[in-house]
Amino acid sequence: MNLDCFTVYVMFSSKNGTFYTGFTTNLIKRFHDHNFNNTSGYTVKYRPWIVLYTEIYYSKCEAVSREKFLKTGFGRDFIKKTIFPTYSILW
Repeated sequence: MNLDCFTVYVMFSSKNGTFYTGFTTNLIKRFHDHNFNNTSGYTVKYRPWIVLYTEIYYSKCEAVSREKFLKTGFGRDFIKKTIFPTYSILW
C-alpha cells in the first residue's frame, strides 16, 4: 500500500498578481525551492510566493489530473473567482 500523498498547490505572487500551480510530495521543500533555492525558471522572477491553496490526493494520477485542470482556462477562472477572493483579505 502506498502511503505517500500528493499535494496540488496554488501559489500567489503579490509582486505582480501572478498565480503558479504545481504538485509535489513535499510541499514545504517545494515552497522553499520556489522562494530560495531555484536559480532559474518561471517562479524566480516573481518572488516572493505564498501558498494560497492546497488539495491532498493519495494518487499521483489524480494529482496530475487536478494540476492540469487548474492550468486550463476553466481552472484559472476557478482560481481567480473562487480561491483567490477567499484568501485575498490576508494581505
